[in-house]
Amino acid sequence: MDSNLPKAAVLRMEGTNNDSEALRSLKESGLDPVFVHIHEIENKKVDLEDFQLLFIPGGFSAGDYVRAGVIFAIRLKETAGKKITEMVEEGKPVLGTCNGFQVISEMGLASTSVGSRDIALDINESGRFECRTVLVKYTGKNKIFDGKIPRNEIFEIPVAHREGRVRFRSDAVESEILENKKAIFTYVDPEGGISGYPWNPNGSPHNIAGISGQFDNVIGLMPHPERMFYNYQLSTIGQRQKKEPLGKIFFKALSDYARRI
Repeated sequence: MDSNLPKAAVLRMEGTNNDSEALRSLKESGLDPVFVHIHEIENKKVDLEDFQLLFIPGGFSAGDYVRAGVIFAIRLKETAGKKITEMVEEGKPVLGTCNGFQVISEMGLASTSVGSRDIALDINESGRFECRTVLVKYTGKNKIFDGKIPRNEIFEIPVAHREGRVRFRSDAVESEILENKKAIFTYVDPEGGISGYPWNPNGSPHNIAGISGQFDNVIGLMPHPERMFYNYQLSTIGQRQKKEPLGKIFFKALSDYARRI
C-alpha cells in the first residue's frame, strides 16, 4: 500500500465479481485500493477506519439467496455497521454498483435518512436478467460529480442484473429523492430522452439508474462504471471519439474528492 495515497477497500465475499475491474479503476484514478474479504472484517484482521473509500462491487454475493445482496448486507451490518455509518458521516465515499447497490440498499445507506430502508431493488419488469450496454446521463446534484461529469452528454455503460428496479417505501420518499435531485443518473434513449424498455432495462420509475441518499458520498448505481473505463470498451466509433468514457470520469471525480476529505 502507498501511504501517500487515499486508501480504498474493495469488499469481497463468496459470489462477488467485478472486484478486479473496480480495483483497477480505483488504482488508475490515483487511489491505493486493496481487496478486503468479509472474513477479514469478521475476524478483525482489517479495520475499515483505515480507509478513505469503500467500494462494494457487483456479482451474486452468497448466490443471491433469499434476495439479492441481503446476506452480504446482514453480515456487513453485524460486523462493521457502526464503522460504515461513521465513514458515511465523516464524508468518506461508500458506493456500490449492481449487487453492491443492492447491498447498500438493504443496509439502509442509500435512503433519505441513514438506517431507514426507504429504497429497495425489485425484479426487472422484463422478468429477465438484462446484460447489455445502455445509455445514461448525469441528471442529479452531487458535490462529488458536479462540474466533473458533463450534464448534456450521453454515455454508454453496461448493465448486468435481474433485480434492478428501484422501488420506494412511499410517495413521500420518491418525491424527496426527485426534488433534491438525488437521482443522479438516468437511463436515456439515443436522443437523450426518457424512454421505456429497452432503454430503461429494469422499469425503474423516472428511468433512475443511480441514487445518492441523505449524504452525497453514499452512491448506489445499477450500471457498472468500472466496466467502462477505457475507450476501447465503448461499442461505437462515435462514443470512442469522445474524450473519456463515463467510468474514467466517475472514478477520477471520486479520487479528487477522496483527496480533499
